[in-house]
Amino acid sequence: MKSTPLSLVAGVVALAAVTGFAALTAPGDEGVTEAKAAARLPVERSSLLCPAPSTSDLADTTYTSFTPAGEGGGEAGAAELTPAEPLPADEDTPADKDDEAKKDDKKDEDAKGDKGDEDKAADTKPVISLKGLGKPATAETSKSDAPALVGTATGSFAPGWAAQQTTVAAAGGARGLLGVSCTAPDTDFWFPGASTGASRQDYVHLTNPDDTAAVADIELYGAEGALKSDVGEGITVPARSSVPMLISTLTSEAAENVTVHVTTRTGRVGAVVSAAEDEVGSDWLAASADPASTQILPGIPADATSVRLVAFAPGEDDADVKVQLMGKNATFSPAGNSTLHIKSRMTASIDLKDVTRGEPGSLRLSPADGSRTPVVAALRVVRGTGAKQEVAFIPATGPVGERATVADNRAKGSVLSLTAPGETAKVKVTTSEGSEGGSASVKTYTVKSGTTLEVTPEIPAGLKGGYALTVESESGGPVHAARTLTLKESGIDMFTVQTLPDDGGTVEVPAAEQDLTVLDD
Repeated sequence: MKSTPLSLVAGVVALAAVTGFAALTAPGDEGVTEAKAAARLPVERSSLLCPAPSTSDLADTTYTSFTPAGEGGGEAGAAELTPAEPLPADEDTPADKDDEAKKDDKKDEDAKGDKGDEDKAADTKPVISLKGLGKPATAETSKSDAPALVGTATGSFAPGWAAQQTTVAAAGGARGLLGVSCTAPDTDFWFPGASTGASRQDYVHLTNPDDTAAVADIELYGAEGALKSDVGEGITVPARSSVPMLISTLTSEAAENVTVHVTTRTGRVGAVVSAAEDEVGSDWLAASADPASTQILPGIPADATSVRLVAFAPGEDDADVKVQLMGKNATFSPAGNSTLHIKSRMTASIDLKDVTRGEPGSLRLSPADGSRTPVVAALRVVRGTGAKQEVAFIPATGPVGERATVADNRAKGSVLSLTAPGETAKVKVTTSEGSEGGSASVKTYTVKSGTTLEVTPEIPAGLKGGYALTVESESGGPVHAARTLTLKESGIDMFTVQTLPDDGGTVEVPAAEQDLTVLDD
């Protein structure tokens, strides 16, 4: 018999494209190929989607894009956000300051082509492009018809790529500070904390990044179970476009606390909910972490005047959960609200009022009866009183893991909340270079078990523009994090809260466990 190596050239090339390396040992090579442990390698491609920011003529939106330095090596690749819906060819999209030079070069190139090519180039021009690692890029728009954005990062720009969309609406029914971390496309999203009530105008924004249409279903669940809807099924989201759906038009039933479930039959979408509440304000409600028996909701501001917990059990069993606040020095149960019973496929809520009582805190939901029924959850948080109220939402979120980033931070008004639900933990917090100047800095924090630590990030020396915050786990148990951004506008402390789950910048790649050889005669 003779042995012949199996031809795997195409497979090796594909593997190398994903992992950055591949190796085979041919028969006759000295030594024996040994199985190797799986390695974690930087991803080489990331996708993010940002919803259409606002329809208000009084709103200003800032986009921030950022990839941490130190992963993937080199500067190869790119990170760009472009309009999901093409803009008219004679209109400009917001762009970085140095894009003017590129415009002149582009005009020279377009002059050589036909008019169709010229229009296409204008329609697909990036709104924002990263120029390097470790330094944010920003862009701004005040257009009421600004589109949703779709984006891709490749090469060394992909690991840890983050983007933030921050809108200031100074007046009107949707006034407020609306912040959202641009999200990766997926096929399944849970949004406890929405509403179909008369005082709320909530929209589900569905954005399709792909070149073929996606089909989505939207289910609504209130305190008594599913809300009847004849129009929430089979929603077509055209290729590279965004569709906003007013939730109250999907059902005839008015409910103050609603859980929204978005799934796709075909394709994938980015999904996020915009919520505007009369006389209270507006903000984005991001998706909860996937259903789990324990959920962590970090970053309740110390001066919160009203906190409402909304939770949902998507399975066939009811859930009984312990409700605990991890405060500055210890973990305790709110008086009168130590447990919450959540009936299967029914939305439950409790009003925790000013539960933090002047100290920062985070909420932990865990099984109360020994069962491990999965739940999803979110908090509606209000600061201020009377005409100076402002609302924000905090969804349950996963730990920062190896690393997590929030992109848009300002010289004033940024606060980082860190909580350790298990063992005491140590994390490294990096404040990046400024978008227009300034030096990065690094500081280490210890978060005691069962507590929440609130810190004001160390401002980069010589800061000009905004900066990014990156949190990395160093030792101990898991840490959950959230960033609160506060901007004073019209005498109101407007605020928004973004959680920091693991950025998924690395992926586990198993090593070959055997010599791939074919034996023949």
